Amino acid sequence: MTLSTPLLAAAPLLAGLIGPALLGAAPGQQQADRPDHRAMRHEIVEHVAARTTAEQRRVLDYWTPERMAKALPIDLLDTVTNGSGLLSGLTGRTGVRAAPDVSSRRLTPRGDGVITDVAADGLAASLWGRTPRRQAVTPRHQAAAVRRDQGAPARRPETNTVGSRWNTGGAVARTTGRVFLTVRGADFVCSASTVRSANRDVVVTAGHCVKDGTGGWAANWTFVPAYGMGGAQRFGQYAARRMFVAGPWSRSGDDNYDVGMVALATSGGRHVADVVGTQEIAFNPARGGQVFGFGYPADPPYDGHHLVYCAGRLRADPYGQSRDQGLGCEMTAGSSGGPWMTTFDPATGKGTITSVSSFKYSDDQRTMYGPYFGDATKALFDTAEHA
Repeated sequence: MTLSTPLLAAAPLLAGLIGPALLGAAPGQQQADRPDHRAMRHEIVEHVAARTTAEQRRVLDYWTPERMAKALPIDLLDTVTNGSGLLSGLTGRTGVRAAPDVSSRRLTPRGDGVITDVAADGLAASLWGRTPRRQAVTPRHQAAAVRRDQGAPARRPETNTVGSRWNTGGAVARTTGRVFLTVRGADFVCSASTVRSANRDVVVTAGHCVKDGTGGWAANWTFVPAYGMGGAQRFGQYAARRMFVAGPWSRSGDDNYDVGMVALATSGGRHVADVVGTQEIAFNPARGGQVFGFGYPADPPYDGHHLVYCAGRLRADPYGQSRDQGLGCEMTAGSSGGPWMTTFDPATGKGTITSVSSFKYSDDQRTMYGPYFGDATKALFDTAEHA
C-alpha cells in the first residue's frame, strides 16, 4: 500500500466517456493523471449514474422484493463473478489484509465476514466446489443470535459491545440504511448513512460499495433508509444521481481512502434529508476516543434485516499498514459502509460521522477498521454536496 500518494486535482468520470475529465479544467482535457492544482488540491473521481427521471425509475423498478432478498454482501463480489481485476480471487481482495508475517493464512473477504457465512443453503460451498470453512459461532454468539431473532425489547445502549441489535430507535434508525447495487452483473448489498449537506441528497458509504477499486462503477445503486424486516421501505427508495470516490481509491484501491459519497435523486419529489433527517459529518478529528458504529450485517448470526451497532474506543492499526483506526466489532459482511459516529447521543440517535466500516485483518475477525476522514474526504464531501 502506498501511504504517500500525492493528492491531485479533482476529476469526474462521466458515464460513457473513456477517460476522466478534470473539474475546472479546460474543455477537452481528459487525463486524471495530469493534475490541475488550480482547480482543487485533492483528486475526486465522479461517475454520473441515473441522470433522468426515466433512468431513475428503471433503477427503482429493478429492485423487486425478490432481487433485494437474493442480493449478497459486496464481500462476495469476486466469489460470485469470478473477477480478475483489483478485487480478484478469494485471497487477493483489497482491504482484506494478512497480518505481517502470516502471509500463508488465507484471507477472508473485505469488510467483516467470512466468505463462507452466506445464508443461502450452502451457496459458498457450491461457489468454491468444496466444503467451506465457517466462522466459529460460540455459545455466547448463539445466544446473542437467538435474542436478536426474538426481538429484544428496547434497553439502554451499551457503550462497549462488539455487535448488538439497535432497539432504541432515534435518528440513527432512520438515517442509516441498506444499499443495493449491481457489480459485474451480480447484485449486492452494503450499508450507508445520510449526512447533512447543501443539496440535502448526500449519503456516505465505503468506496468499495461505490466503485470496484480500479475496476468499474456500481450500477442500479439504490439507498433504502431504515430498512426493516421483510424489506419494508416506509421512507422510500433513492436512486443514485452521481457518485464520488477519491483518486487514490480509484487508481489503486488504497484503503486509506475507502470512502464513497453519493448524491441521490429525490423520491416522490422529496430529498432524502427532508424525509429521514441527517447526521453531522466532521473531518480531521482527534484520533482515538469513543465511537458507535452501525450497519446491516447480513451473514450469520445476522440476517441483514436489522440495524446492528458496535461501540467502544478506537485504536490505531497495530500492523501499521494503514492510517485507519480499529473498533472492536464482530459485525459480518453487509455492514461495509455503515457509519461510525463520535459525540453520539444514544437518547436521540444523533452523532457526528467520522468514518465508515471498511475492512478486517484475516487473523482478527473481532476488529473492524475504518478510514480516517481527513482533507481528502472533506474534498470528496464538498464536491458531493454541491452535485
